[in-house]
Amino acid sequence: MGCFCAVPEEFYCEVLLLDESKLTLTTQQQGIKKSTKGSIVLDHVFRHINLVEIDYFGLRYCDRSHQTYWLDPAKTLAEHKELINTGPPYTLYFGIKFYAEDPCKLKEEITRYQFFLQVKQDVLQGRLPCPVNIAAQLGAYAIQSELGDYDPYKHTAGYVSEYRFVPDQKEELEEAIERIHKTLM
Repeated sequence: MGCFCAVPEEFYCEVLLLDESKLTLTTQQQGIKKSTKGSIVLDHVFRHINLVEIDYFGLRYCDRSHQTYWLDPAKTLAEHKELINTGPPYTLYFGIKFYAEDPCKLKEEITRYQFFLQVKQDVLQGRLPCPVNIAAQLGAYAIQSELGDYDPYKHTAGYVSEYRFVPDQKEELEEAIERIHKTLM
């Protein structure tokens, strides 16, 4: 009869990405163990996303009291005691650690897209306050990105209400987003 206890070096982790998809990292699939350095885990995530401009990004985790920490690339996973005490399974959150001073200087489309997803998430969760007029403009760009240019045959009244952009989203904001979306090409 075998032992049902977890092997101490075994590691099973879900990384929640900015597009709301999950990347599973395990000892069996990627060879990641508790003795693996954080930089190796980051490299797996960067390769999965095809990210080249990596200096802006990192992985966060929460301890049992919901305090947030950044994964230190120089430390092993076992050295992140607050992480190890939460699992298994473990959860990491991919995100922007440093914003670019001038986003126009970002070279890669995928980097700009990850920045867009982070800002969208931060506005939606209320971490980044946003005046209504700016929220309407950003929402219209997000709708255009998702649905393309406005088409009266496809986009009937109220189509924006299927999407969330800000906490406590109001109908007035949705109408403003629709008006602006009609002007974008």
